[in-house]
Formats: sequence, structure tokens, C-alpha cells
Amino acid sequence: MRTLTVTFNPAIDQTVMLDRLVVGEVHRARSVRQNAGGKGVNVASCLADWGMPVSAYGLLGSDNAAAFDALFAAKAIEDRFIRIAGATRVNLKLVDATGTTDINLDGIAVDAGRAEMVAATICEAARVGDLVVLAGSLPPGCPPDSYVTLTARLRAAGCRVVLDTSGLPLKCALTADVLPDVVKPNRDELAQWLGRPVSDLAALSEAAAQLHGRGVSLVVVSMGEEGALFLSSEGAVTARLAIGQVASTVGAGDAMVAGIVAALGEGADLERTARLATAFAVAKLGMAGPNLPALPTVHALADEVAVTPSMLPGCTRPQTIKAGEE
Repeated sequence: MRTLTVTFNPAIDQTVMLDRLVVGEVHRARSVRQNAGGKGVNVASCLADWGMPVSAYGLLGSDNAAAFDALFAAKAIEDRFIRIAGATRVNLKLVDATGTTDINLDGIAVDAGRAEMVAATICEAARVGDLVVLAGSLPPGCPPDSYVTLTARLRAAGCRVVLDTSGLPLKCALTADVLPDVVKPNRDELAQWLGRPVSDLAALSEAAAQLHGRGVSLVVVSMGEEGALFLSSEGAVTARLAIGQVASTVGAGDAMVAGIVAALGEGADLERTARLATAFAVAKLGMAGPNLPALPTVHALADEVAVTPSMLPGCTRPQTIKAGEE
């Protein structure tokens, strides 16, 4: 089994630390940092820290690729990105005591032909049993159903597909005939797809069960400080871990995806998956950039995660979903 990540729209994340962000005021930054990023790149970076071999695919602007070259070399990530003319977008993250304000750009405009180049490269390399992570937004000009067609091709090749996206690409992917094996929307992304609020755990569980019933093997809904909901054929659990010192929230959701992939790679059960994914996310909060701390720290955090059986829709007590009952 190998792990491949796909990032159609990578970014250089420029994080600016401020004492206090005041709209309309002039600020002096306390520090500035740049990291090669984009969801799939962040996932690959965390998996490499975990010790999993990983190959990174996608489209990368040739004008400012040095940060990505350095990251891939430092972490022994196989670089399968296709270089295209132009500069990869630079996303701005403004961080003060109240949290992080994201200013994300669209990225280099591409056409369907460029998207197909990436898809063809991945599908040529993919093998039965491979884990493929499709992550992030799509750049301007990239067909919104790009993840739909790529998921169908990869699943036909015997790969397991993990999807983490939002907006129209997520809507297309979740209404397709062939669905990903794993999806990880956050609460807001799930609400946008449903077209209605999902303000409580019961509503989240109902939506997750709906996706599972349509063929998604594992549905993970991240809920910020409230933890995350994990639902599979084993049942449903919520996982939560107290957050310690926060160096940066940028990429925490991507670290959770990496934890899910790491659990899939070891054939973990639902509880172990919830523990590992939550530990990855919280561990990353203490690190600058898309990085994990030393592995003993992550293992220790996984042991501390509070995992609670969750009520499934229509049940009066926590229940396991049995095969064929979805």
C-alpha cells in the first residue's frame, strides 16, 4: 500500500503574527513566516513526519517553487507535481490573540487539459490498495467535477479515496454516482452541502449517516473545539481532546486528515482512528507550519483523547451499524 496526495491548488501560506488585529488600522507585525502549503501538501508533510512514505501530486507554479522543493527534499516526500508557468498563490494568515484571519487567493488559472494531465499522472501510478488523498480547492478554470471523475477512476483501479474539499467541488463529489471512501467536511461545509444548518450533534449525525448509507465508508465531521464526529460501519463516536498551547491553527484540519490516513494505513478500528486523527490535529496546533512534534508526543496525545459513543439517528442509545443495515 502506498499513499498519494493530490493538490490542484497549492499555496504558500504567509503567516503574520500581530498583537491585535484592528480593521482599518496600520499594524506592525511581530513576526512573519512562509510555509509551502495547500491541503494535500500539508497532509503529505504530516504523514512524512509520522514516517509514512508519501508521494505528492498536483500543479505547481514554477516561478516560486523553491519552498516546495525544500519541503519535499527535507521530508523525503516524492515530488510528482507538474510545474506550470506562473507563481503559486500566496495566502495570507493574520494571527492575533483572538484567532486566525485567512485571506485566500484563487490560484493560477488552468484549463481542463491541465487538470487531466494531473489525473492521468495519478491514475497511471495508482495501484490496487493505494490510499489517495484529494484535498483542497480547485483553481480557476479547473472543472468543478474534477474530483468526481478522478474518484471514479481511482476507485475503479482499486484505490481508496479520501476527500477533503468544500463548496461546489464538495457538492459535486457528494452527489456523484461513485463516492469517495472517506470524507472530512467541517460543520460549515456540511451545512453548505445540505443547504440547511446543522447546529447540533443530532443533525450532524443524521447527515453523516446519510452519506454513509450512500456508500461513504467513513464520515468525519470536524467541529472545532468541540472535537469531531466519526461514523462508519462500526457505529459512531465523538472524539475530543483539550487544546494546549497553540502556535498556529493553520493546517490543523489537514493534520486531522493525515491522522485518518495514518489510521487507515494500519487498519485501525473506529476508536483508534478517532484517537489518532484527533491527536494529529491537536499536536499540529503546537507547531508552526504543517508539522507534527516528536512521535512519542503524538502517541501520548492519542491516549488522552476522550472517545464517546454517539447516538445514531432514530436510536435511543448508542448503536453499532451492522454490515448491510446502512
